[in-house]
Amino acid sequence: MTTRTDTQSPAPYIAGSHDVVRLIRVQGARENNLKDVSVEIPKHRLTVFTGVSGSGKSSLVFGTIAAESQRLINETYSAFVQGFMPTLARPEVDVLEGLTTAIIVDQERMGANPRSTVGTVTDVNAMLRILFSRLGRPHIGSPQAFSFNVASISGSGAVSFERGGKSVKERRDFNVTGGMCPRCEGMGRVTDIDLSQLYDDSKSLNEGALTIPGYSMDGWYGRIFSGCGFFDPDRPIREYTEAELHDLLYKEPTKIKVEGINLTYEGLVPKIQKSMLSKDKEALQSHIRAFVERAVTFTSCPECGGTRLSEAARSSKIKGIGIADACTMQISDLAEWIRGLDEPSVAPLLTTLRQTLESFVEIGLGYLSLDRPSGTLSGGEAQRVKMIRHLGSALTDVTYVFDEPTIGLHPHDIQRMNGLLLRLRDKGNTVLVVEHKPETIAIADHVVDLGPGAGTAGGTICFEGTVEGLRASGTVTGRHLDDRAALKEKVRTPTGTLEIRGATAHNLRDVAVDVPLGVLVVVTGVAGSGKSSLVHGSIPRGADVVSIGQGAIRGSRRSNPATYTGLLDPIRKAFAKANGVKPALFSANSEGACPNCNGAGVIYTDLAMMAGVATTCEECEGKRFQASVLDHHLGGRDISEVLAMSVTEAKEFFGAGEARTPAAHAILDRLADVGLGYLSLGQPLTTLSGGERQRLKLATHMADKGGVYVLDEPTAGLHLADVEQLLGLLDRLVDSGKSVIVVEHHQAVMAHADWIIDLGPGAGHDGGRIVFEGTPADLVDARSTLTGEHLAAYVGT
Repeated sequence: MTTRTDTQSPAPYIAGSHDVVRLIRVQGARENNLKDVSVEIPKHRLTVFTGVSGSGKSSLVFGTIAAESQRLINETYSAFVQGFMPTLARPEVDVLEGLTTAIIVDQERMGANPRSTVGTVTDVNAMLRILFSRLGRPHIGSPQAFSFNVASISGSGAVSFERGGKSVKERRDFNVTGGMCPRCEGMGRVTDIDLSQLYDDSKSLNEGALTIPGYSMDGWYGRIFSGCGFFDPDRPIREYTEAELHDLLYKEPTKIKVEGINLTYEGLVPKIQKSMLSKDKEALQSHIRAFVERAVTFTSCPECGGTRLSEAARSSKIKGIGIADACTMQISDLAEWIRGLDEPSVAPLLTTLRQTLESFVEIGLGYLSLDRPSGTLSGGEAQRVKMIRHLGSALTDVTYVFDEPTIGLHPHDIQRMNGLLLRLRDKGNTVLVVEHKPETIAIADHVVDLGPGAGTAGGTICFEGTVEGLRASGTVTGRHLDDRAALKEKVRTPTGTLEIRGATAHNLRDVAVDVPLGVLVVVTGVAGSGKSSLVHGSIPRGADVVSIGQGAIRGSRRSNPATYTGLLDPIRKAFAKANGVKPALFSANSEGACPNCNGAGVIYTDLAMMAGVATTCEECEGKRFQASVLDHHLGGRDISEVLAMSVTEAKEFFGAGEARTPAAHAILDRLADVGLGYLSLGQPLTTLSGGERQRLKLATHMADKGGVYVLDEPTAGLHLADVEQLLGLLDRLVDSGKSVIVVEHHQAVMAHADWIIDLGPGAGHDGGRIVFEGTPADLVDARSTLTGEHLAAYVGT
């Protein structure tokens, strides 16, 4: 007989009944300028982070949430694998809960490697190479036979190896078939050097004949030229024999001994090709770039026609199309061609290739070609190229983090981008967007507004909630959200014209246009319509033109606004003069540096695959200078106190009294003009936001002497409130007698223009024509173009 005991049975488990964290919780975030920020972000929603440039948006989204997600994922790998990955420090935050895998799509420009193209960075070239190696006729070899980065090499010789305890020698041959053009080595262009720009043949080397930057007779180059014995450094170059001139210019690397030291002598031309021409021109320092533009002409390689590929790689074709033809096609056309291929043996490859190319078209980049160098993509184009691999992804419950995805987009293209963001959200993902454009803020499910100001005046949450709530909140963003610039009642009269005739760069179709001078000209059109090709490719870069592109400013953690703008030079000289010592003492990168931390202010401890630890230097207490240097004062302040000042304080300090320094005051004036008055002079460049970097670059170029200023999307990274200040700056430039030409999509800048040149009507081979020239009022009245329609809607007419 059994006894039954009734016990309370547990409640049955119901899937989904557990308490799922539906929020990303951040408590006590203190990265950069964040002031103990706590915020709750809903998952599976589109959250937009707003606030003035420098208010702490990127510090919260990228520096805290995305950085911690990536760090936690990296920690799941073995220590061996982590050793090959970038090390990430734990952000300054008390609690982070509810994180999911973060996929970051930032606005960093693509690498400026001259071998990098749209096809290589998106892996489309890799897939095309496999396709042609399988289907191409005649068959020429493996996929590397179609790669312009692999050279064809062959060789033979004896090899030794151990077999059965004995050393055996055998003769072996090897052969690698690559696709690289042997003439241009896969670069697509050859260089022709103007020898007259390398030296003054009326002088001897010792008299300073060489005019190449960095090639002076005072350093090692002087020792090598004087001691090589191939020519007389005291004789004018025009008196050299043919053999001597050949040795100076073209001699192959040769071992020599100078003053008992083993050195290598190499001719000037191969040395310049290795040190300057193997790098992308835009990545060079400004004075070296100026020399390269002056001395070197780049022409399309006559052997490969600029395709970078060998004759064999170009000869193999599928249905009459070679891989070079496929790479020069507009991507929308290439997608159509791939759709027409039906080959079961490569079906998975064709499917992936088709999806990738269709993603290009869908995201609005169908006008690009695969052979376009990646360094020539704008910030907005580069960001959308990075998005491509995520569009067709089957992953869900992922956190996508975007940094101003509308940069470089025409209002017409912004609608398409908004649709893509919403589609990512609707697949079950969390989408976090740092954004300034009201069109994108309007589609947000949730808004987090940071501020109230920038730098030390920001770093707090001013508002959380809906877009309607933001409008009524009274914050800086809320007040400016519905700002609409009015059309000018009266436009300026041009003082002359700049004629452009027969412009054919990229997709331009023999464009002829007269650009008025002495006024504010805005060049508009959808992304890919030919704006940058017209402005940068057709307006000659003469002594009178100052061109300010979109390229991000680069700088290490030792760089700061004072070093980048050249402000530190007059400050050092003023300190040196006031104290009767050398200017080098007042540089943290030179003689004045703290010996313990070498002027970094912190001691970095490398912990291999773990994040390195930075501790404030105990000797200088983070001031970066030797104690003896801080005994020298100017106007009652030492150099570390001056670098800790904001631009506004420093402007007052160097403007009058004992510390009056006109050269420093002029630079500080320009920094204040672009709205960076709150920035500290010694703040590391690595901590500046995108908008702050953009304005810092603008302030630096304001000192350049020129009558025509060409600006490429100066509103990138700027808050609606900052755009007003930028417009005031552009007005001041024009009123001072300058001509300003702006490539821009922002309707406030269009409305403020004196003259608009609109390109289109579409992108790629659907663009490249002038579809409107005239005043903004005429463009709104006509509404004949996409720009006209959007501008009319913006100004409310």
